[in-house]
Amino acid sequence: MRRFFCESITNTTAVITGDDAHHIARVLRMKAGDALSLCDGAGNEYDAVITGITQDAISCAIGERRASEAESPVKVTLFQCLPKTGKMELIVQKCTELGVFAVVPVVSARCVVVPNKDYDKKRERYNRVALEAAKQSRRGMIPSVLPLTELKKIDVKAFDLFLIAYEDETTVSLKQALRAAKSPQSIAILIGPEGGLEESEVALLTKAGAVSVSLGKRILRTETAGLAMLAQTLYEVET
Repeated sequence: MRRFFCESITNTTAVITGDDAHHIARVLRMKAGDALSLCDGAGNEYDAVITGITQDAISCAIGERRASEAESPVKVTLFQCLPKTGKMELIVQKCTELGVFAVVPVVSARCVVVPNKDYDKKRERYNRVALEAAKQSRRGMIPSVLPLTELKKIDVKAFDLFLIAYEDETTVSLKQALRAAKSPQSIAILIGPEGGLEESEVALLTKAGAVSVSLGKRILRTETAGLAMLAQTLYEVET
């Protein structure tokens, strides 16, 4: 069954607009009486039937509502230090497919990329990437790419568990940290830039309650580390 995100959903009706409305009417050539599935972007899915088609809107009658099975009960937020140009879109896309709750771009000491005044436009593009990836992977919600923040301003205590991927960590593995945690409902993971995190940055966050973890014996690229850490984290908390 065809599936679309829709913000305008009530208990009985829904209205699809924008590109999806055009796709339904002009590309798929669906008509009144055809069934489809809608998602409100907040973890709820609905059975729906098209009741009317106009030039710029699709009207639907709403049937059964149910919780999306694609969402994890644990919200995992990725704090990604700015990578080199072009890598952030890949990170947002793949992390959305894997199940991330939100992505926060971070400026740290060794970031090669220096954000400029156009960064808000880039964030708009990243959020469009997240939307398309959420559609493709049949997510129940659309992860948000949040405004840029500085590493020193991160609020570690806003999460039940805050994990730092750190190449110099030799004592605690990611698996050990996750299994030692007491049923966290919100987890943050921090990935450094190409040059890695400075020791003082890790010390600042661990002093606030974060846990430094190892991802194994191999050094991963920044665009790989977040995917690997997110996948293992969600696997551990969902099984």
